Amino acid sequence: MPDPSSLADMDRAAERIAEAVKSGEKITIFGDYDVDGATSSATLARFLGAAGVSADIYIPDRIFEGYGPNIEALKEIRKGGTTLLITVDCGTASHAVFEEMAQSGLDIVVLDHHQTDDNLPPAYAIVNPNRQDDLSGLSHLAAVGVTFLTIVAVNRALRQSGWYTETRPAPDLMQWLDLVALGTVCDSVALTGLNRAFVTRGLAIMDNEQNAGLRALRRTARASGEASTYHLGFLLGPRINAGGRIGRANLGACLLTTTEDFEAGEIATTLDRLNAERQEIEQRTIEVALAEAERGLGKEADNSVIVTSGNDWHPGVVGLVATRVKDRFQLPTIAIAFDSDGKGTGSGRSISGVDLGKAIRSAVEEGILLKGGGHAMAAGLTIERSRLGDLRAYLSEHMADDVVQSRASDSLAVDGALTASAATPALMRLLSRASPYGMGNPEPQFVLPAHKITYADIVGTGHVKVALQSADGKRLDAIAFRAADAPLGAFLLSKPPAPVHLAGRLRLDRWQGRERVQLQITDAAVSK
Repeated sequence: MPDPSSLADMDRAAERIAEAVKSGEKITIFGDYDVDGATSSATLARFLGAAGVSADIYIPDRIFEGYGPNIEALKEIRKGGTTLLITVDCGTASHAVFEEMAQSGLDIVVLDHHQTDDNLPPAYAIVNPNRQDDLSGLSHLAAVGVTFLTIVAVNRALRQSGWYTETRPAPDLMQWLDLVALGTVCDSVALTGLNRAFVTRGLAIMDNEQNAGLRALRRTARASGEASTYHLGFLLGPRINAGGRIGRANLGACLLTTTEDFEAGEIATTLDRLNAERQEIEQRTIEVALAEAERGLGKEADNSVIVTSGNDWHPGVVGLVATRVKDRFQLPTIAIAFDSDGKGTGSGRSISGVDLGKAIRSAVEEGILLKGGGHAMAAGLTIERSRLGDLRAYLSEHMADDVVQSRASDSLAVDGALTASAATPALMRLLSRASPYGMGNPEPQFVLPAHKITYADIVGTGHVKVALQSADGKRLDAIAFRAADAPLGAFLLSKPPAPVHLAGRLRLDRWQGRERVQLQITDAAVSK
């Protein structure tokens, strides 16, 4: 656990927040609409409540307000009596908005982690480990990690000032690490250093089921067994995100802050329904985007970036669309949804070694984009339809060399080889000792050499289910997710007569008291 004071501006931020707690000021938390924003907002709100002051949470609508603070919302917040605004997972790029609010009597503290240049907006304090002048070495933190370090610093300031007494005891900060773990995993930051400690401890706390919202969501999402990064990233996170994507933006924060079981159950059910609707919308849009990308790649001589767009796309799914197209073609991808006025809301995903956030900020400086920002692997933007061609040309020129280098070194690293007979629950228990797995600490990737495909068929929404058999006759079930229309799926479905090499990660499936290992296939090759 590092000293929070190692972060630039942390002491100034902590003292201001502690002052607001002691004087009973009205505080509003302004958060992003994704999981990192929801968990950051909920963690801070829960702490402030435990410290003795309630705080409002404001989550902007993704479609009508967009990302980050906007002047209309901040004016209403100030009119409602708020004197301290704390932005979480946003605010580092809000120059114009903060400048306009500078004389309003509203102090603004920014808790963020997005990349920035030397030019910072006028705020009371900006705590961001990716500031150019920050020497903390904590640039890998998600916003919820920055928020947690901030409440540690505020808690210390309150304790030193004598705020806590026998009738108002200091809160146990560890109880909120389940939220920190959730935001950290879902924001795809590296699970190394402090992040690894956050997630390891947070998963254990999540199994205690102290948070009513997480307890309800785990049941609704059918996340059985001990909490894992898989549950956080693929079952809980998408449902919380669904509120911000196609529902009410503040649903995630409401779920994570409620203490009422009935309310938690109602919100969890709503998020589960919204997630199902999101999946349908996403699948329809992805089909169109993949087809457009395929046509574009066939025409363009310089295929260093994919920019795909649509007039009737839902802005809430463009990030998911960009991810799927990027995964298919292994190129940086931006997906943009245009409204009837010709203004586009876009989201981008990159490949290893290609800094998309830097390229997007550069495009803003060049006047091609209305606004935009992000980090190396993901970015968001706003653009006029007339500048779409300019954006594609600009990114192709500025990212071409990095893309060439990245793809030249692209390979699938494996950790070992085994046969179907070695894929046992005992092996899985051994591998679990190196968890939690995620960005920066990937799950082990194994090769199963010379196994025969005895069965292959499409199941669910485009998944390919496979049965494998080793030379000694042992069998192993396998699956390739969303591969039916991809080259990998076509290869598996052809059921080559000769044995093949398969690469993937092992999963332990528990069903009706039985444990069974399954291979999640990531690649395959002809055995020579």
